[in-house]
Amino acid sequence: MKPKRMILCVDDNEQSLSYRKIMLETRGYRVASYSRGEEALERFKEGGIDLVVTDMAMPGMDGPQLIAAVKTLSPHVPAILISSKVRVYDHDSQADVFLARGMYAPADLLERIRLLLVRKRGPKRMQQRSTPLPREVGVA
Repeated sequence: MKPKRMILCVDDNEQSLSYRKIMLETRGYRVASYSRGEEALERFKEGGIDLVVTDMAMPGMDGPQLIAAVKTLSPHVPAILISSKVRVYDHDSQADVFLARGMYAPADLLERIRLLLVRKRGPKRMQQRSTPLPREVGVA
């Protein structure tokens, strides 16, 4: 059985955070949820985080700052930035994916997470066959 992936979720809106946590856990992910960027960064430093999902606007350390700190520590960890502002280009961000709050379905978020985790892991290697391939008969 393969280990479950750990997702770090950060949002100062407790209702959004709770909803996202339940949605991800019911899909088999492990979730560490935090309402402040500083706390989330401390948890990230402990290791074992496979992906970060964060809100953009939060008191203290905001989403883009959190993602920048995460990418400095571990550039290969994918990050999703969620915002109520549609125009993400107003802010510098190292996020791999940007989603505008209310403009995406939960299935879209789940699919983006799945794709980012597959990309992080890399393609599956060809598994060796348990039975050898048949040889052609009559080849000299």
